[in-house]
Amino acid sequence: MARLNLQGMGVALITPFRSDKSIDFDALARLLEYQIKNGIDYLVVLGTTAETPALTPDERREVRDFVAARVAGRVPLVLGCGGNCTAAVVEELRSVPADTYSAILSVVPYYNKPSQEGIYQHYAAIAKASPLPVVLYNVPGRTGVNMAAETTLRLAADFPDKIIAIKEASGNINQMDAIIKSKPEEFMVISGDDGITFPLITLGAVGVISVIGNAFPREFSKMVRLALEGDYDRARAIHHRFTELFSLLFVDGNPAGVKCVLNAMGYIENELRLPLVPTRITTYEKIRRVLDAL
Repeated sequence: MARLNLQGMGVALITPFRSDKSIDFDALARLLEYQIKNGIDYLVVLGTTAETPALTPDERREVRDFVAARVAGRVPLVLGCGGNCTAAVVEELRSVPADTYSAILSVVPYYNKPSQEGIYQHYAAIAKASPLPVVLYNVPGRTGVNMAAETTLRLAADFPDKIIAIKEASGNINQMDAIIKSKPEEFMVISGDDGITFPLITLGAVGVISVIGNAFPREFSKMVRLALEGDYDRARAIHHRFTELFSLLFVDGNPAGVKCVLNAMGYIENELRLPLVPTRITTYEKIRRVLDAL
């Protein structure tokens, strides 16, 4: 079997809700078509941006299966599957639909703040149990612990056929560069932050798992492709068009910002599930002004 290639722009898919907080599957279907028709390279389902912690186990299965059925193999699908109880994650992996999903994305354990050896052992257990390739996900701003470059490189070297990539959202360019510099040739470093995707590609990253791509799949995927082709001047111009929006999307938390944008564009209702809430009116107005200027 050919090794999965996650070059380009993947989109961290949102979960749209109705005003009664139920999942809006009609809006989700429209979003999927919008993404695919506008050139995204793959989709990440049930990640952070999907408000996965606020979904019930039954709802997660519904979303997982709905997306797979609607996409029908047109682009690869990556499934979020992580947690801070290793045994529970290993058990969950038993039910991953390996026929419709191409990889799993698994976040560094959060809240209990494991050591680097604990993080390594956690992912080693996942690699041994997973029926699919594994993408590591380092996001210390959410988990409370950073996976050091040395741990990432150790995992990439010890499980070359199973651990194929990392979504790096530490914000530490030096750490990301250290991984890129010393990684096995086929191991992929993927930006986990839209705002630094352009500079990270110039260092050797293969693309991004994007939040802003929910709303601007055509424009942002074009920026990624141009950067990967070495056309840095044109890629930089697109990057700079979105600089202000990058920060506004996260002022009131993710996915509140991108849901605000999608609502302004007419794709979804501006609904989140507690403990997350929509953007403040002041942020909404700033986002509208930026959208009008794009």
